[in-house]
Amino acid sequence: MATIRGRLTAWYATALTLTLAGFALVIYGARRRAAFQELDRRIVSEAELTAGILAGVYRAGGVVVQRNEAGLPTLASELTATLDVVPDYLVITTVEGRILFASAETQPFTFQEVEQLAGLARRPPGRGAVDTVTVRPRGLRLRFAVRPVTGAGPELGAVVAGATTAGATLQLQELLGTFALILPFGVLIAYVVGSWIAERALAPVDAIITEVREITDGRSLHRRLPVPLERDELGRLSETLNEMMGRLERSFTALRRFTADASHELKTPLTVLRSGVQRAVRARDVPRDTLETLEEVLQEINRMTELVDTLLTLARVDEGRVSLHREPADLGAIVEETRETGELLAEPAGLTLSVEVPREPVMAPVDRSRIRQLLLNLLTNAVKYTPPGGRVRVRLDSAPGWAVLNVADTGIGIAPGDLPQIFDRFWRADIARTRTGERAGAGLGLAICKWIAEAHGGSIEVHSRPGRGTAFTVKLPRDAAADRIPPPVE
Repeated sequence: MATIRGRLTAWYATALTLTLAGFALVIYGARRRAAFQELDRRIVSEAELTAGILAGVYRAGGVVVQRNEAGLPTLASELTATLDVVPDYLVITTVEGRILFASAETQPFTFQEVEQLAGLARRPPGRGAVDTVTVRPRGLRLRFAVRPVTGAGPELGAVVAGATTAGATLQLQELLGTFALILPFGVLIAYVVGSWIAERALAPVDAIITEVREITDGRSLHRRLPVPLERDELGRLSETLNEMMGRLERSFTALRRFTADASHELKTPLTVLRSGVQRAVRARDVPRDTLETLEEVLQEINRMTELVDTLLTLARVDEGRVSLHREPADLGAIVEETRETGELLAEPAGLTLSVEVPREPVMAPVDRSRIRQLLLNLLTNAVKYTPPGGRVRVRLDSAPGWAVLNVADTGIGIAPGDLPQIFDRFWRADIARTRTGERAGAGLGLAICKWIAEAHGGSIEVHSRPGRGTAFTVKLPRDAAADRIPPPVE
């Protein structure tokens, strides 16, 4: 089972099934013992009652044994009529083991089978003891008891009383059949009840999972899990998670504050440095090697200024202090505005840039400057990672309720293992991915793009294969009410 709920249900159903099976075995054993004890008591009573009748008749002076026409001993006719009503198998023998009487139940037996019963008198199991015998060749199983006859004359030997076990066995088979019929329903009930119990028991865990999943970034760490009144394991788990999120919130807050403060404090000295270098570059009589050095310094200052501005923006985003100035705008016009900048980037790199926009306006409530920033970041990345002779394509499409912006290149692509981290801050792929082999940029452009897309209620996705190029797809809602609707998944 892949879930705790499934395993709990399976364990509960198994436990209840084993309990039912054990209960059935106990009932079967008890019922079997009771059935055979009742059978044993009956045949013992029949044997003792028969011996008592014979002794009573003899003491009263009555005839117990008489001779038949062949001169052989046989039980008196009056006693025969009395004992014929016994419902079980009854055999009376002489001291020598000859048969004096056999009840009506033995009539279907052959002479050899009746002799087998009479032979049991020669190996009596003891007074009141009971044993089992199989009558051959009929195969009938009998429980029998042997009662020596005393005080009924010198010729009488013993009484053998027996009863078939078929009745007791049939009762037990019916009991097993009932259990077999009930057990599947018991298992089904056990599974349903176990599933219900597991669901009720794990409902607080599902609530904790749902709440924790909604805390997706550092801006949601102020949320806390509800702590149940019962101080059980789930209550302690909620308290522990709340304490952990409190520590994380303090750490993220300190980190954002440091980033924002550092970025803000660095802006002024960088501005001063840039102004000084620019004045030095414009000065007369500057040696050529010094001028080249100043230009390199100015280029690095510009990069640092851009990095500081990006860091400050992200820090403000994390603190929720950045708002979008949204207004209805034609996305096609914004794409066309970036065409010239894109061509200026692509031409020195030896790339071909194509821009495709619909003829009809694609209106959407957006922050024009942020959408332009997103598009330029994607164009810069496409140019950076595409070798000379490649192509970069920008395409704008319109879907029901959505505007779809696609920036694709024929560059070296992104390894599958790198795709999950592509939008992480400061994440950079291997240096070999860059077109020039230099580590240009700081790994923040795509993080900004992701924030811009999601801040507009949209999404950004990447599809790439090594050596086959990369395509970024941005989906933006065309209606302000669509901010609450997730973008379509293709």
